[in-house]
Amino acid sequence: MSRTIRIPARLLLSAVAAGAAVLIAAGHASAHVTVQPGTAEKGGVSTLAFHVPNEDDTSATTKVEVYLDPDTPLSLVSTRPVPGWKVRLEKRKLAKPVKSGHGRLTEAVSKITWSGGTIAPQQFQRFDVVLGTLPTDTDTLVFKAVQTYADGEVVRWIEGPSGAREPQHPAPVLRLTGPQEGDAHQHGSEHAAGPHTQSPAPSPSTAPASDLASDDTARAIGTTGLLIALVALALGSFGLFLALNATGRRLSARGGRTG
Repeated sequence: MSRTIRIPARLLLSAVAAGAAVLIAAGHASAHVTVQPGTAEKGGVSTLAFHVPNEDDTSATTKVEVYLDPDTPLSLVSTRPVPGWKVRLEKRKLAKPVKSGHGRLTEAVSKITWSGGTIAPQQFQRFDVVLGTLPTDTDTLVFKAVQTYADGEVVRWIEGPSGAREPQHPAPVLRLTGPQEGDAHQHGSEHAAGPHTQSPAPSPSTAPASDLASDDTARAIGTTGLLIALVALALGSFGLFLALNATGRRLSARGGRTG
């Protein structure tokens, strides 16, 4: 006499939930907002790009906010127009005026907001800025970033460096270095250009090697995450197989006793 084997619902739900959680984590593992290049010269003026990837499968990114460190006010913040996007600079009054390469500074840009455009799923956008004069009394600048999606989800990339382990939502970090040999002439030219001159930003087709390395690293992390997800699903399937066998044996033994 044949019997129908029933799989416990909680077992099925546990296996599916475990696999889905791993897949979601793998899909968003490399979706960090970063600043490129990751280093700049202390006391100089630098052209940087905030890279904002969107690895959501269904919703587009519609707003990006970047906060400047309030403890290190910058006298020069210039943005490059991005087709389809509006940019807004918010300034704040300084509690105490500071001297800068462009004179006495009484207020400084505290936040840059890009809105009105979209970053489609599985695409990224770069937002170019010119920043100066970079501080000389610190080795890093941390730019907290907030990424808003069309479906209302908000991801806050605001966690600073914390030891060897990378935080779950790391903020973009710019590392500041001392003057390099051969850069003195370029450094002086940047200062001579003045606050209203913007250095040309590289086009995506001529992105620096650091950008390409970052993209390669992101793809490697994503691939590793997918492999982990496949292993987790395989383990879940194996556990389900064992449970089915155990259930079948129990039913068979029960049927033998009944007969």
